[in-house]
Amino acid sequence: MVFRLMSLIAGLVLAFAANAQRSPSEGVDYVEIKPPQATETPGKVEVIEFFWYRCPHCYSLEPDLEPWAKQLARDVQFKRVPGILNEDWAIDARIFYTLEVLGELERLHRPLFDAIHQQGGVRLRGDAFAKWAADWLAKQKVDMTKYDAAFRSFTVESRLRRATQMSRAYRLDGVPALAVQGRYVVIPSTSRKGMLSTADFLIGEARKQSAKARP
Repeated sequence: MVFRLMSLIAGLVLAFAANAQRSPSEGVDYVEIKPPQATETPGKVEVIEFFWYRCPHCYSLEPDLEPWAKQLARDVQFKRVPGILNEDWAIDARIFYTLEVLGELERLHRPLFDAIHQQGGVRLRGDAFAKWAADWLAKQKVDMTKYDAAFRSFTVESRLRRATQMSRAYRLDGVPALAVQGRYVVIPSTSRKGMLSTADFLIGEARKQSAKARP
C-alpha cells in the first residue's frame, strides 16, 4: 500500500515537472495573428506590451516586466502601446501619449502607474479620472499649459488613432497582452512569469523565421 502511494506521488511529481518544462503551445499560451502585422523596427524582433493604466493585472505585471524588458537582447525592441477597447481606455492612452510628446514619459510612467493604484485613481472613470491625473501631474511639476495644449494636439490624436487600429488588428480582448514580431500575442490568462517565459520562446521563434527569410 505504501509502495503504491509512493509510486503515485512520484508519478505526479514527474508529470508536474514535465508540464512545467513543456514548450508554450498555440491556443494555450499564445495565439497567432493572421495576417501578421507590420512592425516598425526593421532588423529587430519587436515586442509590444498592450496595457491600460487602470488595469490591476497590468500593474501586477509591471514589477516583473520592467526588469525583463531591460535585459532583452540587442536584437529585440520593446515598446509599450496603450490598449484602446473603449472611450474610457482612450483617456489613459491620451495621458500616456501627452507625456510622451512632452518628454516626460520616462520620468513619470512608473510613478503615475503607482499613484493610480495606490492613491485612488484606479476607482475613477471618465472626466473624473482625467482631472485626477492632471492634478497629480501638476504636483510632479509638469508644465500644465504645455500639457493641456498637447492633450488635444494633432500629434496625440494621430497616436491615439494608431493605437486604436493596432488594438483591433491584434484582436485584443483584454490586457496585459504581449505581442511578438507582429505574429503572436501571449494569452494574458497565463501567470505573470509564464507570460514572460512564453514571450521569450516566441522571440526565439521570430529569430528562426527571420533567419529562414534571409537570402
